[in-house]
Amino acid sequence: MPRTTTIELHKEEMKFSAGHFTIFSATHRENLHGHNFTVYVALTGEVAENGMLADYGPLKRAVIDRCRAWNETFLLPGRSRHLRVERNARGDITAHFQDEELRFLARDVTVLPVENVTLEELARLFGEELVGDGAALQRDRITRVVVKCASGPGQWSSWEWQSHG
Repeated sequence: MPRTTTIELHKEEMKFSAGHFTIFSATHRENLHGHNFTVYVALTGEVAENGMLADYGPLKRAVIDRCRAWNETFLLPGRSRHLRVERNARGDITAHFQDEELRFLARDVTVLPVENVTLEELARLFGEELVGDGAALQRDRITRVVVKCASGPGQWSSWEWQSHG
């Protein structure tokens, strides 16, 4: 009978500090502010004959690399219906919300492929990057992935993938 286990990854390096604002409607958004975000990943699957689930090092490194890339940047939603993001010739950003213009240097901004910069979307982005099409995880007998992103103690959002193969 197969034995399953869950490996939980929540390393010190799986964190990033970033600014953002949440857009609530075409006329209402939060003020610019920041969080110390943390990321948690759980991998569930079948233990192999060698007593291991899988080599989860590459997945851990992918999360740490993404955290480093987003650290100390301002996160903007690139797919918002209510925010228009423009880049000038130097790459600097102007974000248009209602009658406001918010200006940022290119080096300070990360434009994400999301509707809104929320915990829900951040957890999804981490998860989708880790899972890809799922084939590599299935080869490693990983059947479930849970990614959680927190903006502080006690406030998490989860994203989940489960193998259907």
